[in-house]
Amino acid sequence: MKSTSIEPRARDMVALTGEVREPTWLTMDTLRSMAQRETTVTFECRTSGLRRHHFRGPLLIDVLRAAGPLFDPGERKDRLRFMILVRGRDGHHAVVSWGEVDPEFGDIPALLAVSLDHRDLDEQGPHLVMPGDRCGGRHISQVTDIKVCADDPLWG
Repeated sequence: MKSTSIEPRARDMVALTGEVREPTWLTMDTLRSMAQRETTVTFECRTSGLRRHHFRGPLLIDVLRAAGPLFDPGERKDRLRFMILVRGRDGHHAVVSWGEVDPEFGDIPALLAVSLDHRDLDEQGPHLVMPGDRCGGRHISQVTDIKVCADDPLWG
């Protein structure tokens, strides 16, 4: 069962689609209702230099697991075929491999942040935060879409 679309959304929702059992719209309230993590990240921005911010939100892996990714849970390595595509309102996008955020592999505590520097992001929407990245290129502001994909289309 592969899903690629869900009904049109309100501006303040994030579409979670792709190879998941439960495609859904994520609201800020939904994200706030999940277990929250906090982290402070420092990264170098080419245009504004060194940046340091405090974020709070659910782990990206927890958000994705709630949607039921379509890999074989009995085959540990099967999930390594999966990618997470994240797009922001401004068109900025990034690709994260499942293995990077999976606790049994890379264990990067990526967040779908609902607050930035102790201010709620309700007006903007969630931000993808990739702790440990030296530059902020994979920090996606105002996330609008998250898509879970397997590598099959790439390899034929």
